[in-house]
Amino acid sequence: MSQRALFEVEPVAPSERRKPPVVKTFRPFEPNQVLLMPPSLDEWLPADHVARFVAELVDDVLDLSGVYAEYTEVRGYPPYDPRLMARLLVYRYTTGTRSSRAIERRCVDDVAFRYLAAGQAPDFRSIAKFRRRHLDALAGLFLQSLQLASQLGLVKLGRVALDGTKLRANASKHKAMSYQRLAGREAEVAAEVERLRALAGGMLADAEATDAAEDARFGADGREADLPAELARREVRLARMRAAKAALQAEAAERARAEAERRERDRQARRDDDSGGGGGIAVDEAAVAAAGERAAAEATVKPKAQRNFTDGDAHIMKNSDGAFIEAYNGQAVVDEAAQIIVAADVTTCASDCPSLSPMLDQAQANTGVAPAQAIVDAGYCSEENLAAAAGRLAERGTEVLIATGRLKHGEVAPAPRGRIPADATVKQRMARKLRTKPGRAAYARRKAIVEPVFGQIATCQDGKQLLLRGLAGARGEWLLTCAGHNLRKLFNHGAGIHRLAPVTAC
Repeated sequence: MSQRALFEVEPVAPSERRKPPVVKTFRPFEPNQVLLMPPSLDEWLPADHVARFVAELVDDVLDLSGVYAEYTEVRGYPPYDPRLMARLLVYRYTTGTRSSRAIERRCVDDVAFRYLAAGQAPDFRSIAKFRRRHLDALAGLFLQSLQLASQLGLVKLGRVALDGTKLRANASKHKAMSYQRLAGREAEVAAEVERLRALAGGMLADAEATDAAEDARFGADGREADLPAELARREVRLARMRAAKAALQAEAAERARAEAERRERDRQARRDDDSGGGGGIAVDEAAVAAAGERAAAEATVKPKAQRNFTDGDAHIMKNSDGAFIEAYNGQAVVDEAAQIIVAADVTTCASDCPSLSPMLDQAQANTGVAPAQAIVDAGYCSEENLAAAAGRLAERGTEVLIATGRLKHGEVAPAPRGRIPADATVKQRMARKLRTKPGRAAYARRKAIVEPVFGQIATCQDGKQLLLRGLAGARGEWLLTCAGHNLRKLFNHGAGIHRLAPVTAC
């Protein structure tokens, strides 16, 4: 069946469709040309490249005394210069190239990395060991980045926003086991170990008899029969399960002890108030300790409490996509003026509530100034935090706005009218404040302050996937990521190195 064209077109001759080639003059291109002068990496990198900013920052501004202090031995093969490694790591956490193997490759085929390393190419093991060895000193770069931002006037602390984000741990949730399942599997694995030991005992007896006969015939070589690999593997698994079970029990006991001690102190304080003591009676620490010990001895572990075998500090948390992952809770306080992170930390608690007061205290300690206003979402709402917000306003002058609930999309709460009821609770008072016109306007700024920061960290720095394991490693890596964010803000602000005074390590 023939196909008919939609439009009738006259055929065009080949000579009319295309012009004939001409003798064109091109720019010179000589791939095999030998350079008379050695090439300069400085000429290959643009003048406004972020790698130049990082290099000058590390060489002339940042304080690396904490890194140099770790080198106490003169002996040994000379290591890489700490400035070189610091250049690579700072640039790494600023641009998102976080893999040590990727850095090793880019030191060969990436001009920016070759410029930072001055033509050298450290292997990935050296890069990873340097980061692990100097993690505390490198995490201190966060405070140094905050000092530099303060020098340029980028930190105002008029209004700040606090929020948390889930950081994916370097562990699989399939490597976690609940306490209830641990208790059942421990008995099964212990029985398997005993069975394999009995089997191995018979095997070893036969092997020893054979070895004795062979030794008598050929001579002894001093070697013993090897333990079966299956038995060794089950013993290691049993030891890990028992360690995880003991860790869950210790965590439950510690939580029970802390809660009992807090209740005992509150009970003594109420008794003091009822007796008219006015707070003059000292706390009976012996009674507090005894209450804590009793609670710890009686503590029980929740059946669904989990422990990960790969990273014991990571916990199952729900991320913004609704998925349950092994994660840490990264906290950040962001200043409104230039989106500079003024406080950062990592916790193992999925809830944001316990982090409100510590994070605001850290922001004040890092900058020396209490924020005029702090905005947080409903994840921080609790009776304790609402009471702490009222006390912070009276003592430090910081107005804390805490959302008391979530509104549906498009829903607008009516503005309050009349006086505040005398019997209104702290939660009702906070909800009423947020429904006023100034409260709405202030809280509307929360998403514009802190949410873009987390988005930039996730996209530009790949900072929501942790590589280091353990709480200390996660905290150090998160602080390095926040330092990289602040340094990127300095670079985008157009901060020349000549405008920055050298900082001191904190």
